[in-house]
Amino acid sequence: MKALVMIANGIEELETVTTTDILVRAGIEVMLASVNTLEVIAARGLKLSADVLIEDVVDDFDVLVCPGGLEGAENLSSSTYLSDLLLARHREGKTIAAICASPALVLAPLKILHGTAATCYPAFQVHLSQYVNQKVVVSDHLITSQGPATSADFALAIVEHLAGSATAQEVAKQALYA
Repeated sequence: MKALVMIANGIEELETVTTTDILVRAGIEVMLASVNTLEVIAARGLKLSADVLIEDVVDDFDVLVCPGGLEGAENLSSSTYLSDLLLARHREGKTIAAICASPALVLAPLKILHGTAATCYPAFQVHLSQYVNQKVVVSDHLITSQGPATSADFALAIVEHLAGSATAQEVAKQALYA
């Protein structure tokens, strides 16, 4: 299994690193793709290195993950490459996961969440047509979550969706999460 985790300047570190770590622990191959440059500066100054620029991505992965952070989500939403990729994945029913500001600022403007139960950082709930106040919401091929403190729950929901509940429970147990 493969995951594409999007990064951009201003992306939320905790959401990016926690999600990536848990996916790797579950045996999922993770590729970081940037909409800016190969090295980005996250919201709190952490430098992250992408494996690839979004323009060079081929859609051969099982999940596309959009971490949040206000500036990061804004930078993700400004990428036409990412928007086109998200719209194509959505039309094909492929898994998309977004956390924090990204459900509201990246997915909602593309109408990907229209009529679908979803969550996001509570301050952005006005952008979602069917906001649900839960840590994580899984609706068919869409997985959304609220923010930094829900990152592990978010990542484990992705693992469960891709690899099953037994794998998610084992990863949670090994990480002392459960």
